[in-house]
Amino acid sequence: MASNGTRRPPLVADRRASAPRSQAGNGSGGGSRGGSGGGRRPPRRTPPKRSGNPVLRFVGGIFRLVFRILWGFFWRVSLMAALVMAAATFYFYTTLPGNVTDLLDGRARGSVTMADADGAVFAWRGESFGGSTLAGDVSEHLRHAVVASEDRRFYWHFGVSPRGIAGAIASNIASGRGAFRGAGGSTITQQVAKLLCLGREFDPEVWQNEAAYEADCREGTIWRKIQELPYAFALELHYSKDEILSIYLNRAFLGASSRGFEAASERYFGISARELNAQQAAMLAGLLPAPSYYAPTRNLQRAQERAAVVLGLMHDQGYLSDAEYQQARANPATLHEAADSTTGGYFADWVMQSGPAYLTRETTEDVMIQTTLDQRIQRAAEEAVRQVFADRVREGSEAEAAVVVMSADGAVRGMVGGRHYVTGGFNRATQAQRQTGSAFKPFVYALAMEDGYQPFDLVEDSPLTINVPGSGPWTPRNYTNDFLGYMTLAEALARSQNIPAVRISEAMGRERVRQAANAFGLHSELAEGPSLALGSSEATLLDMTAAFAGILNGGSSVRPYGFTSLSLAGERTPLMTIGSGIGERVISAEASERLIWMMTQVIDAPYGTGRRARLPDGRQAAGKTGTTTSARDAWFVGFTADYVVGVWMGNDDNSPLTGVSGGGLPAEIWREVMVRVHEGMPLHPLPMIVPSQPNTDLQPPTTRGAPGSTQGAPGDSLGDAVMGILNGLLGGR
Repeated sequence: MASNGTRRPPLVADRRASAPRSQAGNGSGGGSRGGSGGGRRPPRRTPPKRSGNPVLRFVGGIFRLVFRILWGFFWRVSLMAALVMAAATFYFYTTLPGNVTDLLDGRARGSVTMADADGAVFAWRGESFGGSTLAGDVSEHLRHAVVASEDRRFYWHFGVSPRGIAGAIASNIASGRGAFRGAGGSTITQQVAKLLCLGREFDPEVWQNEAAYEADCREGTIWRKIQELPYAFALELHYSKDEILSIYLNRAFLGASSRGFEAASERYFGISARELNAQQAAMLAGLLPAPSYYAPTRNLQRAQERAAVVLGLMHDQGYLSDAEYQQARANPATLHEAADSTTGGYFADWVMQSGPAYLTRETTEDVMIQTTLDQRIQRAAEEAVRQVFADRVREGSEAEAAVVVMSADGAVRGMVGGRHYVTGGFNRATQAQRQTGSAFKPFVYALAMEDGYQPFDLVEDSPLTINVPGSGPWTPRNYTNDFLGYMTLAEALARSQNIPAVRISEAMGRERVRQAANAFGLHSELAEGPSLALGSSEATLLDMTAAFAGILNGGSSVRPYGFTSLSLAGERTPLMTIGSGIGERVISAEASERLIWMMTQVIDAPYGTGRRARLPDGRQAAGKTGTTTSARDAWFVGFTADYVVGVWMGNDDNSPLTGVSGGGLPAEIWREVMVRVHEGMPLHPLPMIVPSQPNTDLQPPTTRGAPGSTQGAPGDSLGDAVMGILNGLLGGR
């Protein structure tokens, strides 16, 4: 209703609400055309026209498509790899023992530590392990040296260091190597994974030996490095940083058969890893990249230079102050006496071979061996060989020498197996079987003394022919190619005449002589023919020395021995002991004492072949020279009242020596050894019977007959024992 008849205008809000509809219907703001009821749709908006090259648009689309495909592939593969890595990490995590000490000693073999007769350690064999030790127990300098040189971010990363890997790749490329050849950028945790061989234990059915197992564990392929990643993650999840470092400190190989830093510290410096100073710790840490190359026992200067590099890293990373660094650089680490010496190397190798395998070569335990070695005597023997070769042998000579020093009961006090020691090398004192030559003759005369003959009994030195069944006639000759007629047994031995020795051997009986020599300790197959008396058989220097010890000790056999007890490390009760090597009696003490006097004449008589071995100050000595055919072997074996010493010289290829006989260089080496060995020792007389000079004109006997003589009483059977001829000469002085 309205008073003026006019219409109220619509609300503004209504007009605004209807405006779009009106505009949609009319397409104009006034509605003058067609009114408000128009139904036409507004015109469709035309999209803007694309500009640019259609080819570029096509290429861009391809790139976007490829990117989407690659991105989809990448994140799916990454997710799968992460899941596999997580599964592998979890698996390795479940295989790790709960107690870290179970992982500290992973050796497949044990170690052997050898002490000399005074109890001082002088040699190690196998992999020495100083006992389990934790990172918190060693010197802080050692912890710092290892971390500084091997993994400076050890305490901050989670088992893997991408920066370290990237730096290693860059370093390898810069050095002209492949990206993954050379430095690997492995963290300490990754190295522990390698040392643990990813948890695989040694299996003899899989690996031929421990060396093959170690080589497999240290494989440096990309695939192996990928396998190490989850194991490293598992280690980091399972153990603390100090526990991981403890595994590393105990398992790392550090050269010279040392497994772990405790063993290496004792091996090189003679102290515990708890006591290491900065320079010593740096030297040990410096061994890690190449233990054999940097080992101070191989090249001390090179080891010191490497240690200086480690000291620099420790200083740069704040582990050493300026003053500490300068002090350590000015006083480089040096080896203790036992580590700096190869004294007794051949002896130690022999002990390893002669002892029971389960306690030496194949031991799975750590064994301590108390040996018979006297290091003073050992050094004397080594120095004597060096001096004689330096003074008397032409430069460049390849001749070799061996020496054995022994007590009368068979205890070996020193051994030289060659001029230059090589670990595990050929030992000429124990392994070389060589013809003994005239050094064998004392065993022939020993049997004569046992049968009642006297040193002044006569034997004939004259042409002799023996017919050997199956071989023909054999005619021995003397070294000098002359004949001296009748002479005493003592003179025949001192002159080393061959024919008298053969006559006596034939008179005693070859089989008896063989049995006596075997009983004295010559275990090799001895000749069965008449040349037996001239040393045509072979023996080792060790066995010859032991056989002469049997003469010195009163006629009893001797078994050479090098240790007195074997025990497990840390235990007081020995598993095995040896008190003496003396065995069964071979000849009587009286016969032995007569023979000893005869052997003194080899050295003391003006015609003795061993005059160069005579000792100063009137010290009594007895011995025998030996030179084989063409001087391929030269021997001097003899003794004083205190020690027996055997010396051999020859060439490894069995070629003849030049100008060498048993009474020459071997006798001189023997003398030099004895002089050094007896320095400061009182004079002791030899246990011998000095015979009374017979009241005779030395005419040939007419009743009993001399050994092997063709002259004597009618029906003398000794002359009948000499028969036949065999061509050739065997033996000599």
